[in-house]
Amino acid sequence: MGSAGSITDVPGTKVGHAENTKAFTGCTVIIWEEGAVCSVDVRGSAPGTRETDLLDPTGLVDRVHAVCLSGGSSFGLDAAGGVVAWLEEKGIGVDVGVGVVPIVPSAVLFDLSIGDPKVRPDRDMGYRAAALASPTEDREGNVGAGCGASVGKLGGFEGAMKAGIGTASVRYPNGLVIGAIVALNAMGEVRDPRTGELLAGSLDRDGHPVDCRSWLYDKPFAFTNIPQGTNTTLAVVASNAKLTKAQAKKVAEMAHDGLARTIYPVHTMFDGDTVFAAATGEVEASVDLVGAVSAEVLATAIVRAVMTADGAGGLPAYRDLRKRRLEGDA
Repeated sequence: MGSAGSITDVPGTKVGHAENTKAFTGCTVIIWEEGAVCSVDVRGSAPGTRETDLLDPTGLVDRVHAVCLSGGSSFGLDAAGGVVAWLEEKGIGVDVGVGVVPIVPSAVLFDLSIGDPKVRPDRDMGYRAAALASPTEDREGNVGAGCGASVGKLGGFEGAMKAGIGTASVRYPNGLVIGAIVALNAMGEVRDPRTGELLAGSLDRDGHPVDCRSWLYDKPFAFTNIPQGTNTTLAVVASNAKLTKAQAKKVAEMAHDGLARTIYPVHTMFDGDTVFAAATGEVEASVDLVGAVSAEVLATAIVRAVMTADGAGGLPAYRDLRKRRLEGDA
């Protein structure tokens, strides 16, 4: 499947990844050195976040300099400190008279089950991700915060599948660009919203994906064996539109539709699903257009996060199942 673009197509946007491929954890940093208007919407019931309160439209500061997405559960919030340190060294942040204070909201996902639970993204890893940030970074799959990401845990972690980072973008003739990046770590299954094809989800004992919709109807105790806080999908949608912080909040709310179109079930008690929306303020655009298209682009990024992931940590990926099917048809 060819590239669907990247969030770095949005002018002024850089992305950096850092990961530990042996421990299966990592972090992803999205940087706007000139700052970006930003807000957030949290729909999952098990979030782990830092500095999200200031993204409320009533908050004083209306621009951020980076967003840090990290594995490691709440331990991974430490990675944002490294991003802050790197930005301060570069003189990037809010001028407070005695220096600059970089504004770096952060959110974490749970990946402790797949690798070494004692190794988590820390300040050094966050610093490294920020230092590596580039306007051409478009890697997907098992990188950054997607290194230990997985989906399909309705039947327990032993039936899960590997997921990762996905990104996508859309360009308009007037110069408007809307992009998304996601670290996909959902409890539910993932389907292609265009075809309804089950791409990744809970596997039965024979390694075949189980239709979660029928499972939920047939098994009233389906959620009883899922450890709390073991999931969470994190995303950033960005554009070069001129938006206020209140409008960015609306875009974040609308962008969650991209999760609902691809992940089932979504926004559960076991997920901390969080979507940040950022705007760099270059092109006049309707907030409804930006919000609606952000949902579409995020849905594409979620599909990409499944299709580009490689099996790891004992978990198979979409590519493994597809290869198995093709070999079975040969």
